Amino acid sequence: MAITLPHIEDANRTTYLPPIGEFEQFTDESHYAEKVREWGLSTTKEVKKEFWYKERDHQRIVTIKGYEIYGQAGEFNTVIVEFQDGNLCCIHPAYLKEMQAASFGKASITAAAEPALANKIEEPSTNKQKSIKKEDTAPKKEKPAKIELPEEKVHFTARVKQFALSWNHFNEENDEVVVLENVVIEQENSIEVGLAWCAHSKTLKKFELAPGEMLEFDGKVVKKKLPNGKDVEEEFIVSQPVLYKINNPSKIKKS
Repeated sequence: MAITLPHIEDANRTTYLPPIGEFEQFTDESHYAEKVREWGLSTTKEVKKEFWYKERDHQRIVTIKGYEIYGQAGEFNTVIVEFQDGNLCCIHPAYLKEMQAASFGKASITAAAEPALANKIEEPSTNKQKSIKKEDTAPKKEKPAKIELPEEKVHFTARVKQFALSWNHFNEENDEVVVLENVVIEQENSIEVGLAWCAHSKTLKKFELAPGEMLEFDGKVVKKKLPNGKDVEEEFIVSQPVLYKINNPSKIKKS
């Protein structure tokens, strides 16, 4: 069914919250599908490409152009949507999901703006003061060395550590993931990542992976902490923090 372009008065009434600076873009259709399903925005076989953006007195069609990453461990996303007139706007994926419901429309403009701006707001000063006090009394832990992650796709070697379940707070379900250890970015100056995780996608399932197997593959790594699953058996819980996620692994080989 053809989509009708919005009236100019609709465009003038829209509250835009454009991204500041660069944002993450999808590497290909598979990466797009993975992220859209992670956010709970599509459950059909064919991944949705168009979504409703609704305000109190009008609604418009948008497409998803990319996303921003925020949070101490990079565990949160803000979606970047594009209107048919080319304007970009930030919105929390959970709020965009709410907009797809036929019953949506009672929330105020203020409520709509708050989720999209969540990543721009600093922690309250009281929380910072509490944090400082705890650091004064608790023994200082040695911080792990900061890793400069490449922005482009790179080649990896790694070993399968275990399979786990991870809580997806967008669709409120446990997702199956693969935890990798001894992860190394193979380049002129190799980078040791250590532990990383990725979705146990249909592509990976074809390889019938098992713990202990060595792999090599291409992919993009981002800082995103693995959240453990909820109400799952101990064997599906990772006992130590996994701070990095590998997106869209391809050219996979068992070595």
